[in-house]
Amino acid sequence: KYKMAEQQVEKLLAIQPDNLSFKVAKASALTGLGKIEQAIILFEQAVEQNDQVAGFQLQLGHALKTKGDIKKAITAYQRAYQLNPSYGDAFWSLANTKTYRFSDEEIAQMQTQQNNKALALTDKVQLHFATGKAFEDREDYNQAFQAYQEGNKLQHAHSGFDISKVEQQVSEQIKYCTAELFESRGNLGLNLPDPIFIVGLPRAGSTLLEQILASHSQVDGTMELHNILGLASRLRGRSHSQSDQEAQYPKNLNEINPEYFKRFGQQFIDETQVYREKAPLFIDKMPNNFLHIGLIRLILPNAKIIDARRSPMACCFSGFKQLFAEGQDFSYDLGDMGRYYQAYLKLMAHWDNVLPDYVLKVNHEDVVDDLETQVRRMLDFCGLEFEQSCVDFHKTKRNIKTPSSEQVRQPIYRSATEQWRHFEQHLAPLKKVLNIE
Repeated sequence: KYKMAEQQVEKLLAIQPDNLSFKVAKASALTGLGKIEQAIILFEQAVEQNDQVAGFQLQLGHALKTKGDIKKAITAYQRAYQLNPSYGDAFWSLANTKTYRFSDEEIAQMQTQQNNKALALTDKVQLHFATGKAFEDREDYNQAFQAYQEGNKLQHAHSGFDISKVEQQVSEQIKYCTAELFESRGNLGLNLPDPIFIVGLPRAGSTLLEQILASHSQVDGTMELHNILGLASRLRGRSHSQSDQEAQYPKNLNEINPEYFKRFGQQFIDETQVYREKAPLFIDKMPNNFLHIGLIRLILPNAKIIDARRSPMACCFSGFKQLFAEGQDFSYDLGDMGRYYQAYLKLMAHWDNVLPDYVLKVNHEDVVDDLETQVRRMLDFCGLEFEQSCVDFHKTKRNIKTPSSEQVRQPIYRSATEQWRHFEQHLAPLKKVLNIE
């Protein structure tokens, strides 16, 4: 709730204008709202006031990276680990630029720190993922896999994630979001065409699709917005007893007051207004929204939904070597990853069945092979005129908060589509679940 946080911190700063932690809190809220230039100024002031806090350097680095000032971001991240040699987040943030290459000294430092018995779990996990990236860049794929594996194992044990709960969610969506539901309640929502949702799995190429569409004069790119997930969570409510295995949502979509759908749609438009500029359309690229396409259809029947699809092995392995800031707990185990991908395919097939032509599927490999055709397909689907800027997406200057920010600031490249093959000998558990020979 960045807007509320900003309003709150303004009150505090009015009383204590020089309070450093209030300044940093304001900068964080501004980052969340996409006001990156203002956030950078505040982070720089904080660093000036106290240049010995590794966390300030890290947050400054994040804001600079979002803006696209990668050189300065790298300097800030390096400064962070110089101040705190076991700061896993600083090393992981360097790896997560996707373009940084670690020196021998840095790799040695990360390995030394990993073995520090007193090191916090979070730092340990981040160091393993960063080391994995360092070795992968050096084409030492066995050591890279070992490091990724270690990081994933620690993160998985810590998260307590249960993939069967996701599979149950998918089954419930299929059970209750029927063709009859959309026939009887499909015209109750808010008729605005503003949102374009990009859904799918993380690391499936959604940032690229967002960058292409946000390069159009009629479309604002925002970020991964939490509003639909928040609404689904409110509708789910709290289970009254342990025996009550089935959640209220999505079953209650058939029962709630018909007037609510329009109200929920309006609420979504109102709450997301702070992330928009002046364009008539805007993008929400929260990948996990694929679970709630039925809900989106009921509250915003004219919204556009694009499914960013990538071939299973490339997509799943790319997720496995990514340490996510939050959520995506299925990605820390190869078996879970495969089961999640299968559950996603099953649910997307259901949406195609009960909501024909409501979702446009765009394959990452097709975008790489024939960019212009796929750009035209997406623009047609969104009811937009063709603009060359969408093909020249890498020239578009905008803030990008996802791990792929640097990749989509360059022209399309093919190298990533087959990267998983270097690790193939280690990926048997994933292939088994995906039924790939």
